Amino acid sequence: MTDIDGLRVAVVLPCYNEEAAIAATIAGFRAALPSATIYVFDNNSSDATVQIARAAGAVVRGERQQGKGHVVRRMFADVDADVYVMADGDLTYDPKAAPAMVAMLVADQLDMVVGTRQHEVTDAYRGGHVLGNKLFTGLLSGLFGRSFSDIFSGYRVFSRRFVKSFPVLSAGFEIETEISVHALELRMPVSEMATSYGARPEGSASKLSTYRDGWRILKTIGTLYRIERPVLFYGSVGALILVAALLLAVPLVLTYLDTGLVPRVPTAILITGMTIVAVLCFFAGLILDTVTRGRREMRRRARFPRRVGAGQGTVRLIRRQHGATARARQPARSGEASARRGRRRRPQRGSCHPLHHMFAHRSHGVHTMPRARGTVKRPPAYQADDHDAFT
Repeated sequence: MTDIDGLRVAVVLPCYNEEAAIAATIAGFRAALPSATIYVFDNNSSDATVQIARAAGAVVRGERQQGKGHVVRRMFADVDADVYVMADGDLTYDPKAAPAMVAMLVADQLDMVVGTRQHEVTDAYRGGHVLGNKLFTGLLSGLFGRSFSDIFSGYRVFSRRFVKSFPVLSAGFEIETEISVHALELRMPVSEMATSYGARPEGSASKLSTYRDGWRILKTIGTLYRIERPVLFYGSVGALILVAALLLAVPLVLTYLDTGLVPRVPTAILITGMTIVAVLCFFAGLILDTVTRGRREMRRRARFPRRVGAGQGTVRLIRRQHGATARARQPARSGEASARRGRRRRPQRGSCHPLHHMFAHRSHGVHTMPRARGTVKRPPAYQADDHDAFT
């Protein structure tokens, strides 16, 4: 992989049936980043995407598991670079913005730069997608405190430490949401840059399903909120249950104050159970919050892999030499220790120790205990000696 100002840049393009646009997309990124290596990861395309990408000079690889999340996981695991430029292979993102995004990432020492989509063509977005993007962006901002202006943008530039520390768990188009939450929760240095967003070329169709993928994205946001903010999630559930229990308890309390009786015993039992469940939810949130903090700390440490320096290498060399010296001296010490222990070594099986044959019935499979007087019962193949008799 060639260098660009001392950095290795890789352009990664997930593709599925993009034969109409993949050649122009590769040409655009090659013109914008001449020294970058362009990778096309095909996701079981049934058209000529693979052949056209190879003819255009891209490095083509495949991923059998269907879904953009699986492709991103494979890309981040297989490609080794210093800077990663991720875009779609449908030519909707402007390749000319890539150099500026890479320069911002390097100059400001960021972990991610998001290319926010600015569309000037009415056909760039499908009906309702603009509204859905705003709703999900607002929801993410309300749940996690801050957000990006375009959480569904597929045009992003990553640092190496982001890519190699990101555990991709999503399978489909919810991968952009997971990337955004990962950056927000670890408080990574990120930024945004406005980029133009165009319509698909003739013959290219969107693979995004408005309702199915929208529901999956909503579930992903809820799951990530439950995992990353367990105190608020389980605390909210416990608070709702507790409020419902208090509402049910009001008539019972009023009746008890007037008559001194509790006429609806099943309702009282239900209220008691709901209160216990609410308290358990609070404590579950506290316990899981401790686990989440530990996981978050481990992920932060994973962003900064320790490299072996000159001092550490010297220490390892000294340890190896010391180990070799110790192994060279080990036979002499072992022989001396064996000689010292020879006089007090425990008798082995078949020796003449008086108590040995008291337990011979266990090792030979005979389950009868030794008699008080006489000999121990043993198999016919057992060879008796002078110490078999007890008096």
